[in-house]
Amino acid sequence: MMIRREALPLLLFAFFALMPIAASFGPESYLLALVTRVMVFAIAAVSLDLILGYGALVSFGHAAFMGVGAYAVGILSSHGIKDTAIQLPVALAASAFFAVITGALSLRTKGVYFIMITLAFGQMAFFLAVSLAAYGGDDGMTLSGRSQLFGFDFIKRDRAFYYVTLVALIAAYALCRSLVVSRFGRVIRGARENPQRMAAIGFPLFHYQLAIYVIAGTLCGLAGFLMANQAEFVSPAYMTWQRSGELIVMVLLGGLGSLHGAILGAAAFLLLEEGLSGITEHWKLIFGPFLVLVVLFARGGLIGAVERLRGKGGA
Repeated sequence: MMIRREALPLLLFAFFALMPIAASFGPESYLLALVTRVMVFAIAAVSLDLILGYGALVSFGHAAFMGVGAYAVGILSSHGIKDTAIQLPVALAASAFFAVITGALSLRTKGVYFIMITLAFGQMAFFLAVSLAAYGGDDGMTLSGRSQLFGFDFIKRDRAFYYVTLVALIAAYALCRSLVVSRFGRVIRGARENPQRMAAIGFPLFHYQLAIYVIAGTLCGLAGFLMANQAEFVSPAYMTWQRSGELIVMVLLGGLGSLHGAILGAAAFLLLEEGLSGITEHWKLIFGPFLVLVVLFARGGLIGAVERLRGKGGA
C-alpha cells in the first residue's frame, strides 16, 4: 500500500502523540525524555530547513539562536522570574533581535562568505556566553525548576511537558508550511533559483530573505526555550558551531526542502546517536560512514528514499 507524501507528517505527529502510551509499558521517564529531546531538535531543524532548503542560505551559526533562547530562560530564572508569560516572549524577542542584527549583515554577502560570517556570529555568541561568569560561564547554569504559568507548575510533569513540546512542534511546522506555500514562500524559492530575475521583476530580495531569516531564528529560539526547560540546564555548548553542523546534518539526512524531512532527520540522527553510543564509545566511527553513505546513495535523504520506494510500489 502506497503512503502518500502528504500523509507522512500526519504519521510522524501520530507517532509522537501515541508515544507516551507506549512508553508507559517500558522505561517511561527515559523514553519521554529522549523523544522530547527529539521534538525540540526537530523544531530547530525545521527552522533551519526553512532558510536552507527553501532559501539556499547555509547558516553555520543557527544553533546560536537556540542558545539565545535558552539563556533568556536561564538568566530570567536566576533572577526569580520563572513565568512562561514573561520568559517565552523574552526568549523569542531576544532570538529575533539577534537574527535581525546578524541577518542584516550576513545577507549582504553570498555563498561561502555567508557561511563564514554566520559561523563568526555563532562563535561570537558562544564566547559571550562563556564569558558570563555570573551565569555559570563555561560550566553553564542549572535551573531551579521548569517554567511556571501564573504560578502553576503546568510543565513540571514529564508527560505534560512532552505534549507542550509536541504542540509547539506542530505549530512550528504549520507556520513554516503556510509560509512555504504562500506568495512570500514563492518569492523565497524564486530567489533561490534565479535571484537576478526576481530582482529584475521588482522584488526586494534582501527584505524577503531577512524576514525569513528572522522567522527561522525566532523559531530556533523557541527550541532553546524548550531545551532549557527539558534539561533544566543552560550551557554555552547549545550554540557551538558543532551543534549548528548537527542541525545541518539533520536537515540533509531527512531531506532538504521538505520540512517534515527535517523532523524525520532529527529523529533518525538522535535515535541513532543514542543507540550506537550504548553499543560502543566509538560510535562516531559507525555513525560517520553511515551519514556518508546516505549522502552518496540516498539522494533526497530519508524522504527521498521513501518516495522512491513509494514509486516502485506504485509501479
